[in-house]
Amino acid sequence: MTDSPSPKPMRVSRISLAQMMQPEHANNLGNVHGGWIMKLVDEAGALACMRHSQCRVVTVAIDSMSFRHPIKTSDLVILNAEVTYTGNTSIEAEVQVIAENPLTGQRWQTNTAYLLYVALDDHAKPTKVPPVFAETIEEERKIAEAKERQQRRLKERK
Repeated sequence: MTDSPSPKPMRVSRISLAQMMQPEHANNLGNVHGGWIMKLVDEAGALACMRHSQCRVVTVAIDSMSFRHPIKTSDLVILNAEVTYTGNTSIEAEVQVIAENPLTGQRWQTNTAYLLYVALDDHAKPTKVPPVFAETIEEERKIAEAKERQQRRLKERK
């Protein structure tokens, strides 16, 4: 990768994953384990960051994750992820989790999570990532909010 990667629009990173929840993903009440959803969220976020950076990435932080609605076995879980922040070597992904009853089409958002990753070169060393840029007012808002989250993370680390 070059010293100054070319900026990329948010849309380049967008990815959607969908998976039907099975009994092995759930407890005996039929509610999907939060840890299983967290795993899927991490995978979706990492894929969005890899798509943006064209590098391997590792998870550095996951902001708090609240479950607003249970996900049941036989629900379809849809994860929509995109890059919302880039630093020098760090990348934030926003991941929205939606559950859907595939028989009725009813959908509800269960979570939104923000994850921070670091891009790695072929020697597993942090590497520069392309800046992300907005093409819409909504994307500008997301990038501004992501910068605030990153400033808060850095402040909390001190």
